[in-house]
Formats: sequence, C-alpha cells, structure tokens
Amino acid sequence: MGVVAERDAVAILLEGLRRLEYRGYDSAGLAVLDAGQRLQRHRTIGKVAALTAAQAAQPVYGHTGIAHTRWATHGAPTEFNAHPHIACDEVAVVHNGIIENHEALRRELRAQDYAFHSQTDTEVIVNEIHAQLAATGDLGQAVARTVQRLEGAYALGVISSRAPGRLIAARKGSPLIIGVGIGEHFIASDISALLPVTQRFILLEDGDIAELSCERVVIRDRNGVTVNRPVQTSELSAQAVDRGHYRHFMLKEIHEQPRAVSETLEGRLSQSRVLEEAFGSEVGAILDRVERVQIVACGTSYHAGLVARYWCESHAGVPCDVEVASEFRYRSHVLAPATLLVTISQSGETADTLAALRDARERGYLATLAICNVPQSSLVRESDLILMTRAGPEIGVASTKAFTTQLTALLLLIIALGRRHKLSADCEAAFVRALHNLPRQLEAALALEPSIEALAEEFVDKRHSLFLGRGVQYPIAMEGALKLKEISYIHAEAYPAGELKHGPLALVDAEMPVVTVAPNDELIEKLKSNLQEVRARGGRLYVFADAATAIATEDGYVVQTVPQSDEITAPIVYTIPLQLLAYHVAVFKGTDVDQPRNLAKSVTVE
Repeated sequence: MGVVAERDAVAILLEGLRRLEYRGYDSAGLAVLDAGQRLQRHRTIGKVAALTAAQAAQPVYGHTGIAHTRWATHGAPTEFNAHPHIACDEVAVVHNGIIENHEALRRELRAQDYAFHSQTDTEVIVNEIHAQLAATGDLGQAVARTVQRLEGAYALGVISSRAPGRLIAARKGSPLIIGVGIGEHFIASDISALLPVTQRFILLEDGDIAELSCERVVIRDRNGVTVNRPVQTSELSAQAVDRGHYRHFMLKEIHEQPRAVSETLEGRLSQSRVLEEAFGSEVGAILDRVERVQIVACGTSYHAGLVARYWCESHAGVPCDVEVASEFRYRSHVLAPATLLVTISQSGETADTLAALRDARERGYLATLAICNVPQSSLVRESDLILMTRAGPEIGVASTKAFTTQLTALLLLIIALGRRHKLSADCEAAFVRALHNLPRQLEAALALEPSIEALAEEFVDKRHSLFLGRGVQYPIAMEGALKLKEISYIHAEAYPAGELKHGPLALVDAEMPVVTVAPNDELIEKLKSNLQEVRARGGRLYVFADAATAIATEDGYVVQTVPQSDEITAPIVYTIPLQLLAYHVAVFKGTDVDQPRNLAKSVTVE
C-alpha cells in the first residue's frame, strides 16, 4: 500500500492494510515522510491491529507513505523482518514477491559497507536502491537501475527523504495497481484496499515503473518508454468487502453462493442451451477444433479441475488431464494436437498458474482459456479466452464461493465443448435445466446449517479425520478435507472410498471420524459396501446422503440428509455441507477462521 496526498496518509494506509490483511498477517508496518521530510516508521509483529495500536501510542504523520502486511517467505515473522525496510535513513521500500538472486546482491552490497538487519530478500532491494540513488541523484532512475538487477518477482513501493512528495512503484510477476484520486494517488496490491478512497484504477503491466505525485502519474515500460495505461472504473463498492452481519467473511461467502452461482449463469443459458457466444466471439471457432483439454490449477482450483475431468470425459467425450501448476511447469510434456489449456485461479495472480500459462505460449497449445474471478488480473489479461466466475470479492483465505462458481463455469464450458462430440441435444437440455435449478438447491443445502453446527461439536476433540467419496464426488471429498485442515488445523485426508482396503483402513478407529459424501448415483451401492468396512472396524461415520439412498442413522452412523439434487450438479450442492462443517468445527475450536495460520489468500510467490 502506498499514498501520496495533500492530506495525512497514515489513516489511509492503516485502512488499506486492514483490507489487505487476508493476503498476509504475520507482521505489519508503515513508513511516512514527516513534515521535516524525515522517514518515520512503525513495525509490529502480528496483525494490523497491533500496528494501529502502535500508531495510537506514538503517532507519526505524513503526506507520503508506504505500508505492508506480510506473509513470511524469507525469515520468521519478527519486527526486524517486517516491512518497510529502510536504508541509511533515506530510502524505504515495501515489497511483495521473491528475489531469487538476493544472496549474490547481498555479498556485493556488504562489500560496499551496507549493513543488513533482517533475514529478508527485500533488504537487498532497499540497499541497492540507495546505492543507485547515490550514483544517479534521482529516485526514479535508481529504482529503474535496481530492478534491472533483480531476478524473480516483485511489486515495489519506494519513498525517499531525498525525493519528497514522490512515490515510485514497480512490478514484475506480482500484482500492483495505481489508484487515481483528485490531488492524490495510491498504489496497492489489490483493488479492495483502495475502494474507500477511489474507484478509478490503472493496472500496471509487467516491467512498468510508475512515478506518482499529488498532481500526476508517469508510467514507463520495461524499455524506459513513457506509456499511457488506461484508467478503469471499478463497479465494486467499499461495502462489497465488508462482512456485514456475519461473524466471519467465510460464513458470509458460504451464504453468498446461491447468488454468486446465479450471477455466473446469468446471460449464459437459454431454456435448453448454453449460450457459448457469451464467452466471447472467438470461442466457437476455437471449441470446434478442440480434441483434448489440459487443466492447470492449484489448491481448491485444482479440485475444481478434477471434478471437470469427470464431466469432460463422461459427458463431453473429450480426453482431459488435470495437473497441479507447480508440478506442471517443471516437467517435460507430450503435447497432443489441438489441446486447449484451461487455467483456473480465484485471484488470477497465482504465481505457479501464471507461469504455466506463460510457458504454454512456447509449447503450441491450440488456445488458452482462463476461469477467474478478477477481471483485471494478469491471468485474464494474458489468456486467449476468458470465462469469469462473477463470485465477487472473496476475503476468507479458505475459498468457498470461488470454488462453486469455478465448478459452474467449468460445467458451462464442458457442455459447450460436449455438443461438438458425444453430448446430445436432449442431454444438454437436461443439464441446462439442472443449472437453472442449482441456486435453489444451494439455498436448500444452506438450510442444513443448524444441524451441521450441532454435528461439528463432535469433531472438536479429534486430531485426524478421513473424507471419502467415489467418482465425481472424490474431488469434493478432497475439497472437504482441505477446508477442515485449513481452518480447524485437524489433520484431514481424502480417499476414493474403494481405496480404503488398500491401506487407509489401518487408521480407522473410534477416534478417527470418517466423513462420506453419498449422493444417489450409480456408485451408491459400492459406496455402501465401503461404509460397512469402516463400521466393522469401529469407525464413526458421518454421511452426507441423499434421502433416496436409504442410508439411515444407526449405531456407528450419523446421517445428514442432503436435499435432492440433479446428478450433474450434485458435486456443487454437496460442497456446501462440507464447507459448513469445516466452518463450525473451526468456530468451536476457536481458531482464526478468516486468516488461518501460515496461509495467504493469493499466493503470488513460488
């Protein structure tokens, strides 16, 4: 976060950090140029509230400032490692990203008598900028020279006592935007931080360096050429990123899913067909040529891709591979002809997914398609085709509505692709009817919350759990396990139910709750047999089941009946109870639901 204004910057910086806290919350800090153009700094361990308290206890003021809330990469969360970092009381820097050649640069700078007080790669940047400033006498030139020496990813905010009233920003690989005000300008890593002060934004491109003052913004590209980047107006309001009457953002976002799914479907369905023209004018010609799909994603988005693989091969008749982006980008590939690369990311800034997309340009994919929630993101700007999820801002670190809207968007894509292969018009019409019904079915699933809250109490003293599913529900079990481990810190693993007897059954006892997803599909009888294997070993079963399965609560079983859903959309519906279970277990355990330890919302580093 950064501000250059004619009013005091500190309150703006603190509010911006509060709104950015979902991205990192190990430590926080701010630095401003005071009335005497001296750098003044506060840094604290922990959350932004601690920084706010430090400011209240010993106020600093200034019209030009930078601030940062950290998710630790290099060095533990300590005050010395917190940003901003300062060199020789003259230059201050905040930084997102990772500098890969920091050790070599540190050796050079130590030879020039620069001191280092932290374990971070960022301190290399601020000392290098100071050295270049001494050589050039100009802060903008000093930053330009410095970034030419950096290998890795960065978003930078820089101020200096030798350049009052100026704020320098630079980006490569990490998101950074400029907020445009009247007589004031801002930088931030996310639009949400700036909504209280402006709705007008400039998106910096990779390699851009911007110089901000109260009066103007000057942007130069990677070649040093002055460029004009368009000013865009956001339709989001500051209230869109508030949690309202809900106790946590995560609960708010769970309950927003019927609306989010409805908006993802809006304008993309007729009564019986998917309107693929709504995806873009070029999509039809590209889908006509697709013979194979490669999906690349991370975390929750990867689970959405795994569901899509079942749909794609079962209903569209098109081969589909799914891979974790961090592995995909570092292995050799055998690329089949006419392959569509589909990347999935809530933020559109996930470093590994972005790298996979960029690598794909050199490999000869037919086209690239991004499924994303942030229209201004790098992933969206760099893809051939776009399918926005329209989930709205998601603040809780554990993704909820992003997942269900990703699944919805993927199903739209697969129907559009499938009609060119094995999907009949009658099947498409049936799937479209199911999609029309989906928001109502999600509302019915949310109505289960009181009984799921009561169920959650039984997990509070548990340390481990298993999640089971079969077929297309196996990735939903994986997502349920991920949600529970993310926010409750209970170790949770998911398995295909048929795999129990090949190893995991050894873990089952009365202290190992086994959560099972059991819609009434073609695998239900097989699944019932797997449940008997657990029951016979004294395991405690928690079964989310369609009433038509005839699975009833009895000794060793706790059955939560889930309202009937269409088979094609059942994975989306069954996601809701698992999210609610994880949420209420975490609340009972007293963990930090929205900001679980060690995790960040948008992972913009490797």
